[in-house]
This record gives sequence, C-alpha cells and structure tokens, in this order.
Amino acid sequence: MTKMIFVNLPVTDLTRSQAFYEALGFTNNPQFSDDTTACMVVSETIHVMLITHAKWQGFTNRPIPPASSSEVMLALTCYTRDAVDAMNAAATHHGGTADINPVQDLGFMYNRNLADPDGHVWEAVFMDMDAMPTD
Repeated sequence: MTKMIFVNLPVTDLTRSQAFYEALGFTNNPQFSDDTTACMVVSETIHVMLITHAKWQGFTNRPIPPASSSEVMLALTCYTRDAVDAMNAAATHHGGTADINPVQDLGFMYNRNLADPDGHVWEAVFMDMDAMPTD
C-alpha cells in the first residue's frame, strides 16, 4: 500500500468549505463523505478531510484554534506560476483570503499564501529546480 496523507480540518460550514475546496480544484470522494465530513481529494496520495466542529470534538477534547491563529501552514506545489496565481484568485472568489503573507518570488521559487473560510493556511508554491542557485 502506498503511504497517503489525510489532512483533517475542522470547519464551521461543511457545504461552504466543500465548495471552496472544489473551486481550488480538489474533488469530493463520496465514499468517505457524509453530512459531517467531506473527503476532498488533492491527488491519489493526498486527501483533505473537512470535519464539522461537532464531529471534530468527538476525536479530541483540545480546543479548535480561532480562525485568526496559524496552527500550521500546508504547502501544496503547483505546476506553474500561473497556477499559483489561479489558486489564490479562486480562494478570493470563493470565501477565502489570498495573500495573507507577503508574496515570495525568488526566481526559482514563487509562492503565495491563502486562508480558507475557516482560516486554515495554505501555501501555493511553484519551484523550478533547474533554475535553483547552486551556491
């Protein structure tokens, strides 16, 4: 079996969050979705589990951080610089916030940060390893 990662995120409005992630290009896997959870597929090995607060609290008694916090930044590679820009544009148009941190353009690497409607932070990044400085 190939190793996979499931990123679990507590969300306040499951329908809104599912629509947001679909706008970013993720697809829903109904096999692992119900009225409390939406499994959003990024790739064959990466899935984002959107979980209502009520269900989340059944997994842990730790508090859900406020949307203004940064508990983690999830970096996702994009195939082009334009794809990085498109991901941020989609975030803005579907209830998220683009460019929550300064844009980084190092020539060989370009990234922009966005937040989903619940404040979860994502970094869309393009890297051209052939253009990376060698020294």
